[in-house]
Amino acid sequence: MDLEKDPHVLAIGESLIDIVYPAGKPEEAEKHPGGSPANVAMTLGRLGRPVVLQTWFGQDEHGRMINDHFTASNVVITAESHGAHHTTTAAAELDEKGAATYTFDFDWNPTTPIHVGAGARIIHAGSISAAQEPGASAVLEALERGRSRALITYDPNARPSIMGSPHQALALVEKFVAQSDLIKVSDEDIAWLTGSHDLDTTIDRWLGMGPSVIIVTRGKEGGLAVTRSGIRMAHTPKDVTVVDTVGAGDSFMGGILDSLWSLGLTGAEAREALSRISEDTVSQILERASSVSDVTVSRAGANPPWAHELN
Repeated sequence: MDLEKDPHVLAIGESLIDIVYPAGKPEEAEKHPGGSPANVAMTLGRLGRPVVLQTWFGQDEHGRMINDHFTASNVVITAESHGAHHTTTAAAELDEKGAATYTFDFDWNPTTPIHVGAGARIIHAGSISAAQEPGASAVLEALERGRSRALITYDPNARPSIMGSPHQALALVEKFVAQSDLIKVSDEDIAWLTGSHDLDTTIDRWLGMGPSVIIVTRGKEGGLAVTRSGIRMAHTPKDVTVVDTVGAGDSFMGGILDSLWSLGLTGAEAREALSRISEDTVSQILERASSVSDVTVSRAGANPPWAHELN
C-alpha cells in the first residue's frame, strides 16, 4: 500500500499482548495479541477495508506475535511501529461473567512526529495510547495535522488502573474530543471520567466542543447515538450468548468505521455531511456496529468477524 496515494483508515495507538486468565487462576493464562486501536484495525482488515496501523512494539517474541497476528488480518503495520524497548502486556483477569479487569506493563513512546499519509481518509485514535505520555501528545498532534484531509474518530476506552485520576484523564480526553468528528464511548467510561452517571450532561458538553456524532455503548442496553443536529437514537441489542467481552468495544468501533466507509463518509470533505447525518444513516451505523460486536462477544477473546461471517 502507498500511504500517500491509496485511501485508507489510519489507526494510531497501542498494540499489546493480553494475558487472559480466570479470576484467581493466573496459571491458566493464555496469551493473545490485542490493544484497542490494533483491535479496531483488525476488525476493519477482516471486513475488507484498507487499514494501516501506527503502533509501538518491541522486536521480541511478543512483538513477533503482534506483527504476525494483525498482518494475518490484512492490517498494514508501519515500519515506524517496531521501535519499542519491550512489547506492552496487559493481564486480563476475567470474572464469572466474562468481564475483564486489566493490569498493564506499558511502553508507549512512538517515533515523532507520527506520520500521517496523504491517503488517510479516516484517522482513529484512543485508549491508553491517547492518555499516556510521552506518546499521547504525539497522537493528539497527529490528529490536529490530519484533520485537514481526514475525518477524526476517537474512543477514550478508559483504563483507570493506568490513566491517573479521573480529573486529570478528563482534561486530556476533552482535548481529543475537540479534535474529533465522531466519538464512541461507553457509559462506564463517562461515569468514571465525570464521577456521574448523567450521560446527557456529558454528551451535550462534548457535542458543543465540535463532534457531530457521539455513540455511547451501554452493555446489554445497546448503543445510543446522539448527534449535534438533534437526533437521539437507541439500538435494541439482539439476544447473544456472551462468552467474554474482550475486544467487544473495539469491534463495535470497527463496525462504526466500516459503516462510515461503506456510506462514503470519509475524508475532510465528509465533515459537513456528517454534521447533517440522517436518522436512517445513524440507524445503519448502529446496526452494523452491533452486528460486528455481537459476533465478537459470542466467542473467546478479541476475535472479530470476517466479512463472510456477516454476509
